[in-house]
Amino acid sequence: MRDLKNKLTSGKNTKNIQTRKGKSFGYQVLGFGAGGSTTFIVATGGTITTSGDCKIHTFTGDATFAVTCAGSPSNNIIAYMVSAGGGGSGGNAFHIAGGGGGGAGGFREGRCATMTPYTASPRVVTGVTASVASFPIVVGGGGQGGKGFGPSLPGTPTAGSGSESSALGITSTGGGRGGQPNSSPAPLTFVKGAPGGSGGGTGGGNSSPAGGGNDPVISPQPQGSPGGVGSTSSQTLGGSGGGATGAGSTAPGCSPPPSAPGRGAGATTSINASPTLYSRGGAYSHYNPSGFNPIGPAPANSGNGADAQNAAPAPNVPQTASNYDGLTGGSGIVIIRYKFQ
Repeated sequence: MRDLKNKLTSGKNTKNIQTRKGKSFGYQVLGFGAGGSTTFIVATGGTITTSGDCKIHTFTGDATFAVTCAGSPSNNIIAYMVSAGGGGSGGNAFHIAGGGGGGAGGFREGRCATMTPYTASPRVVTGVTASVASFPIVVGGGGQGGKGFGPSLPGTPTAGSGSESSALGITSTGGGRGGQPNSSPAPLTFVKGAPGGSGGGTGGGNSSPAGGGNDPVISPQPQGSPGGVGSTSSQTLGGSGGGATGAGSTAPGCSPPPSAPGRGAGATTSINASPTLYSRGGAYSHYNPSGFNPIGPAPANSGNGADAQNAAPAPNVPQTASNYDGLTGGSGIVIIRYKFQ
């Protein structure tokens, strides 16, 4: 079990935690008595909800998680889920090649099945041991989508990778950006899918390797998966982004493309009391002689930025002569859970 001792921080977001004297015992009453009965974790920060005997703290932005009582040994394990920002998907080239999907932000989860019972993801490890301290929470943002180019779009800024999230000494790396064609007029040059928590897919027309996942390496459970490779056929699709539990798909070389966008699989956990999907890779975008059109159950006409806290498919973005942009990755999220009674 990871121990969080000596992690007390100071700064403008850190509150001074002072001992309060109780009328009966001369110290703060935190659930223990003369017989040495069980104590529980007491903490503040984020949006707090309850599920049975557990409290859940949800953070969608930077904040502080302050522990004022660490609990007794039978109740002192903190469960966590730390998901980083997803990578942005690559932009498209007019009637030439599609951008790669963004890689999902790194996903890390820990718990103690007896102290913090819930159905965890396949990536779960042991949670951390509580200590009295204030811990900074950092929630990473999603990377911007890449800019496409066509008759009225001479510039091609590349997509951006997501930003890392961290809590309780646990850091998840942002998802890698999706690759894309990157010059106009032809001949094309290409930007590769970038590595990250999960890797970004490579853009269409480019056979270079996609972005690697679990970068840097986290063990024993990886924080993500690699992206997929783009097609090099005459009608080219970008590869999809990697997800928390599955690699992105290599794009098929056909038009119209198949109905499934092949995004890297995410991770489902009930740490927040309801089964929720996190850190799914971005779908690829595709080339079509009549323009870029939505396909399948997840619109992928301009690529999908990788999911983080919002696991729903990215919205359909119509493709016109002035719009070939990729989509922004989802922002990260941090969830903490522990037994409070």
